[in-house]
Amino acid sequence: MTEATTVRTPTGAQAVQRALEVLHSFHDNGPDLSASDLSRRLGLPVSTAHRLARTLVGAGFLEQDVRTARYRLGPAMTELGRLSYHQRGLHLAAPELADLAARTGAAADLALRSGPHVVSVAGGPVPPLAGLRRPLRSTAPGRVLLAWPRPDEPAALDEELADVRADGFVREESETAPTGAYDTGYGTRTLAVPVLDRSGHARFALSLRAAPAVMTDERGAWFLAQARACAQALEILLLPPAERRPPTA
Repeated sequence: MTEATTVRTPTGAQAVQRALEVLHSFHDNGPDLSASDLSRRLGLPVSTAHRLARTLVGAGFLEQDVRTARYRLGPAMTELGRLSYHQRGLHLAAPELADLAARTGAAADLALRSGPHVVSVAGGPVPPLAGLRRPLRSTAPGRVLLAWPRPDEPAALDEELADVRADGFVREESETAPTGAYDTGYGTRTLAVPVLDRSGHARFALSLRAAPAVMTDERGAWFLAQARACAQALEILLLPPAERRPPTA
């Protein structure tokens, strides 16, 4: 059988799902994708991938390079991303994160949960890599979000996450050096704490990243206090009054 006789045009919810899968194919922040790339990633015939991509181009969600015929995220995605950034109040977090970074000498990041992934959404003194997206278990912020899950998120409270809840934070060591002004070549330490709502669920995870020479063992308690103070400020900035925790005495 030929492709034309075996492939049916998706309709309704299936078409929407496939269009969303096309958009999710660009999550890795890699190079532009061809119709063949999309076909391989989604397990669809090339003609179907091309048709979906062209539909998304027409709506502004993708754009196509006229020289290479490859696709990238379009202006509608940029517009919606900026609207979401402001609707969530994340622009209000940037000054707090920049101030935290200036006080501590560490890079400060704010992340949220997106399904099985953690996504960096704001940072200081410079924004994080746009849409940096990693598995929840692989990062300190991700484990924070797993340890204080929201009601609509699957809980995975094993022994490790129970320890995280008991401690109230996550510390981790990595051989990978932090980027930018914090790149020392000697690895990095990360400290992550939750930004909690009134029900005790983590809406965001706040993290500090620095070289061990900056985030020393002797100053660990001080860094933790700075991170927690910033997390409490972000609760006020990012959560509606009815969803904030009552102030502590």
